[in-house]
Amino acid sequence: MRFGIFYEHQLPRPWEADSEQRLYGDALEQVELADRVGFDYVWAVEHHFLEEYSHSAAPEVFLAAASQRTRNIRLGHGIVQLPPPVNHPARVAERIATLDLVSGGRVDFGTGEASSAAELGGFGVVRDRKREMWQDSIDAVTRMFVEEPFAGWDSPYLRMPPRNVIPKTVQKPHPPLWVACSRRETIHLAARNGIGALSFAFIHPEDAAAWSREYYRLLASEECVPAGFAVNANLAVVLPMMCHEDAEEARRRGAMGAGFFAYALAHYYGPSGHVPGHGDIWRDFLEQAPELRGGDPLGGALGTPQHLIDLIGRYEAAGVDQMIFVLQAGPNRHDHICESLELFGEKVLPVFAEGREERERARLDRLAPAVESALARRAPARTMAEPYPIDEEAELARITRPRAAVPAPGDVLAAARRNARRGGRRLLARLVANRTDEELARWFGPAAQRLLFTLMARSFDPARAAGFRGLIEFRLGPRATWTVAVSGDRARARLGRARNATLTLSMPAADLLRILAGTSNPAALLVSGRLKVAGDVAVASRVPEMFGAPSPY
Repeated sequence: MRFGIFYEHQLPRPWEADSEQRLYGDALEQVELADRVGFDYVWAVEHHFLEEYSHSAAPEVFLAAASQRTRNIRLGHGIVQLPPPVNHPARVAERIATLDLVSGGRVDFGTGEASSAAELGGFGVVRDRKREMWQDSIDAVTRMFVEEPFAGWDSPYLRMPPRNVIPKTVQKPHPPLWVACSRRETIHLAARNGIGALSFAFIHPEDAAAWSREYYRLLASEECVPAGFAVNANLAVVLPMMCHEDAEEARRRGAMGAGFFAYALAHYYGPSGHVPGHGDIWRDFLEQAPELRGGDPLGGALGTPQHLIDLIGRYEAAGVDQMIFVLQAGPNRHDHICESLELFGEKVLPVFAEGREERERARLDRLAPAVESALARRAPARTMAEPYPIDEEAELARITRPRAAVPAPGDVLAAARRNARRGGRRLLARLVANRTDEELARWFGPAAQRLLFTLMARSFDPARAAGFRGLIEFRLGPRATWTVAVSGDRARARLGRARNATLTLSMPAADLLRILAGTSNPAALLVSGRLKVAGDVAVASRVPEMFGAPSPY
């Protein structure tokens, strides 16, 4: 088991003139302390335009500063956004290599696609093509690390002539690769690409065990074709953390930050209608989600050293390779974070240190045959048959030539469905506004329910179901229960309970309407107990995406 700390650089309003400067200064002190007490990793995210939730737009700069104040801790991008409209692949390769040089070879290269509307729309990234962009870019970037010169690229997302992309990394063939994951299918994606899985799903140990088994099974199968030129077999789990000798004090210090983290996450990755420069997520959190303030909505590690030892032991037994902790969240205080890091280093880290290196060597030895087989399936680095002279005029002509505008299959239909859903959501939002549970329950009778679930089934998108087949049961109050059966590329809705439902969602009918209208926060409903989930929690996280809503990560 390895241990890391994670930074979104959260900054709830109100802000002062030096708020961001103090935020970064405090974070660097925390990283320096984490290195001193024995943490293995610091991870910093790349996000853009997500006010209050994440002021971390240039993690490579923050990590470079951290590299000069630390000796041993590894510097993790968690993650670099790879779609070329956000980051040109050559610039990514150059920044990663430079950071690897100035840190003495301590970089881990985490990657991702981005998913919030604020970021995708801000950079002009088409949501339905961001996965293809990620796959294309990671192939190009890893070749830039190892090819001398890089033999060039011509894809729908990147045109680049041959160039020797310098500098080169200290770590050979390149730093370890990771990808951000929030659902079971992205865990599968990581395994099939032979890269580490950075799970941001805040899963419990029992769910982590299933994910670990699937990850390592796929990584050892013929389906694994590495995205890079080395395999990084690792599964990491992220949790909020605050450690104190008194359990109630640990919760008091960390619960508000964990609650704000959950609320702000739902704000940007749901139908928030965010207004840049005019929102106040902290105020909304205090007013609209009181149930999130004193609890632990993300199932975090808020407690005594012994509580954390027991919890981490369960994750270790489940096959998790790294625990990454979020301490800097919401209004969490700098001095409390530092005290927590000190106590964790004194009383928790030593418990897991004994025999760790031997266990890691044994794990890598077990994986070695699978890794060797996987790398044999990876297309090798390219070499150019003859030197390539730079010809500016000819290169510009090739790069700027127009492409045929051929829409991807289903793009037109998907756009029409999105427009129809937006109009329906606006209408539904007007209907549910300022109405009580009783009023909505009366309006949402059998006929309205039948229409709603029929439309939901028709909106099913098999491309976003990741092969899911099964029964999803919706229990609406004491009487009405609907089942949506997903089979292949179709979904059907019927009145009645399901036998052996894969997932059961129980809530008042009024809350289902509010969720569909975008006026209720599912995370807040879950924490308050108005929404209950039974069955496959991983399926629950992608239900909105399967039936038409955008998904996180």
